[in-house]
Amino acid sequence: MQLIFDAHLDLSLNAMEWNRDLRLPVAKIREIESGMTDMKGRALGTVALPDMRAGGMGICVATQIGGTMKPRGPVACWESPAQAWAMTQAQLAWYRVMEELGEMREIRDLAALREHLALWADPADAAAANAPIGYIRSLEGADSIVTLAYLERAWNDGLRALGPSHYGEGRYAMGHDRVGGLKPEGRDLVREMDRLGMILDVTHLSDDSFWEALEIFTGPVWASHSNCRSLVPDVRQFTDDQLKALIERGAVIGAVFDAWMVVPGWIRGTTMPEDLGVKISHVVDHIDHICQLAGNANHVGIGTDLDGGFGREQSPMDLDTIADIQTVAGILADRGYSAEDVTKVMSGNYLALLERAWG
Repeated sequence: MQLIFDAHLDLSLNAMEWNRDLRLPVAKIREIESGMTDMKGRALGTVALPDMRAGGMGICVATQIGGTMKPRGPVACWESPAQAWAMTQAQLAWYRVMEELGEMREIRDLAALREHLALWADPADAAAANAPIGYIRSLEGADSIVTLAYLERAWNDGLRALGPSHYGEGRYAMGHDRVGGLKPEGRDLVREMDRLGMILDVTHLSDDSFWEALEIFTGPVWASHSNCRSLVPDVRQFTDDQLKALIERGAVIGAVFDAWMVVPGWIRGTTMPEDLGVKISHVVDHIDHICQLAGNANHVGIGTDLDGGFGREQSPMDLDTIADIQTVAGILADRGYSAEDVTKVMSGNYLALLERAWG
């Protein structure tokens, strides 16, 4: 079993807004939600801590999210920065309880990372022992940063990565579905991230904001959950020029499993995975495309975004739970990737980036 590093999971969003007890297996959560229609993806979830362990996912990037985007975003959107901040703090409280119960472990620095990797040296043994899942905390969209002083406060509380935008027009940057660069406050935000040593997540940035952020920011960069525009022509994906720029910066791009970002022709809210035959192998197409652009397997990883406001109705048809991410390793091997390169994609590239960022 491969150790898996998932660079984007909205765990606290699911716990606090979908009211899911992620200590329960996915099957039990689906049973509890049977018949519910209040939110998209009810009874179709794919992510829970037991299933993560079962699939060898011993470490992830776990988000906080609370935006004030205009027009209102599809999830986690509030009327004021104060409300958005308060929601992120409720999410943080949930992570803290998961730590106290031995379910999760926050990783803030290199020493903690290495200690945790030793615990998960054999993923099957770690899963059998119900070992805590390690997480690096990231903020998806910066709207909840009430003033720049809150950014350092968040850093001191353990926040280690941040994506300045989500959907729509944010307080600091434009989301991928908008045109325009960073706002003046956004340029200050990026500079403050640089000063603190925070990782810049370029996922969800508009094209103009993307290029401007890369020009200003000098620190470590990743794209936690993004695919390739040449395969799926939508502004949510990265162009080859953007991917090449990220490769030049030593970034890692996390392949996302949200079906509308995996194959072309998806109509959101209408298409089902079976309609287009979406499979995990189509996600691997994006992984392979990035490897071909780079000339190596050093700049791509896993960033599923599973249960990021959707469930099985918007996931590959051969994915039942997040444990099935383990099959990516076999698909890569079947395509001729070496054992070393498979390990890089499954976990090694993001771990190497953290070594560089925190070393």
